[in-house]
Amino acid sequence: MPSAVPAVPLPPTAQLQRVRWSLVTMFGLFGIIVTSWLGRLPSVREALGVSAGQLGVFLVVGAVGSLVGITLIGTVIVRHGSATALRLGMAGALAGFSLIGAGTLLGSIPLFVGGILLNGLFAPATNVSINLEAARVEQLLGKAILPHVHAAFSVGALLGSGVAALTSSLHVHVAWHIVGIAVLVTVGRFALIGPGTELQDTPERVLRRTAMRDGSASDDGGRGRRGARGGSVLRAWGEKRTLLIGLVLLAAAMSEGSAANWLNLAVVDGFATREAVGAMAYGTFVVAMLTVRLLGAGLIDRFGRVAVLRVSGVSAFLGLLAFGLGPSLPLAWVGIVLWGAGAAMAFPIGTAAAADDPSKAAARVSVVGSFSSIASLSAPPVLGLLADSWGVRHALLIITAAMIISLLAAGQVRPEHIARRGGGARQADQEAAQADQEAAHVAQAGSDRI
Repeated sequence: MPSAVPAVPLPPTAQLQRVRWSLVTMFGLFGIIVTSWLGRLPSVREALGVSAGQLGVFLVVGAVGSLVGITLIGTVIVRHGSATALRLGMAGALAGFSLIGAGTLLGSIPLFVGGILLNGLFAPATNVSINLEAARVEQLLGKAILPHVHAAFSVGALLGSGVAALTSSLHVHVAWHIVGIAVLVTVGRFALIGPGTELQDTPERVLRRTAMRDGSASDDGGRGRRGARGGSVLRAWGEKRTLLIGLVLLAAAMSEGSAANWLNLAVVDGFATREAVGAMAYGTFVVAMLTVRLLGAGLIDRFGRVAVLRVSGVSAFLGLLAFGLGPSLPLAWVGIVLWGAGAAMAFPIGTAAAADDPSKAAARVSVVGSFSSIASLSAPPVLGLLADSWGVRHALLIITAAMIISLLAAGQVRPEHIARRGGGARQADQEAAQADQEAAHVAQAGSDRI
């Protein structure tokens, strides 16, 4: 490695692995709390006495909150660290889901919308933090782990979908379902981010402590760089590559998020079946995602980010067509599998690409995450309005346009140092391991960011 970079010892691999598995668990809990209640949307719609279009408008309030939250969370992480952001996310989610539960129990739209707003505002505190820390662990370990930690989200989503199907079959009121899951997940989150836990000691803090112990920290304690970091998020908004990666995540958010929000309703309304069957359909989507994510690290190592992302986009495109246009539930089910498999890798690949340069990772991950919020802001009302006219299943076909955008922008996820040299996809594949090693070494030099 270049001798100009200060030799700061990496933290022990065992310590990084403990952080890694804590992040895996946090991803799983996030998957449960995000998706579990969505499996009961038909019951929510009935409890509130609203149409699909009105429900879409309510969901967009959460997207507005998310857009506000994600514009602030990058600065919070840089100044106060990921552990603080995760605690904010935990408290906000508990408050938000409590209001959602109360709204459905009382049939109160204002309470429900207030809960949706809180959830949207605080969700980025968890989402951006765990993605950023997972990307840092990936760089420090020198191997791809983001597909696996995102697989944990899919496991959580699958468990949440199963709980939704079970509570629906047992006729448990949706309010008790929502609040009960929120309390259980909060207990699990506190166990992960409380004093003395692994996520209280994130990778960057491990590195900072190591540098200080070995006398390699800068004399100014990082104060000279702190002012420059303050504008890093704004600078990231001017980077062409970061914005194009954001489009990839925008398409991913529309694809995965629309399935979470609308797939249950699409199956129930489109094929005149029960809510439990709709929850099983979403469970199938999640299983397809989980399978591909478990294989994802090997696929990236063998074929490269760009190739995997392009094949994923084609699979999602074909799956959406089969689901939206299929004349029967079995054929639509095949479409669900293709759609889920295609939706699996865009988030982990896009996040890893945004975090290629550790010194700019927090700002860039925050910016590309904003595109997810933009998708969440625009998709629910559009799909809701189209659902009232076309039906939910046919309205979902609009997501195919986002898949085309993702395919066009896929080349931007090539490792950044190779893209600057003008290398092709084959060169990116051959030098991926070297890129990870260089990124880990650069991370040592900027290890006092948190």
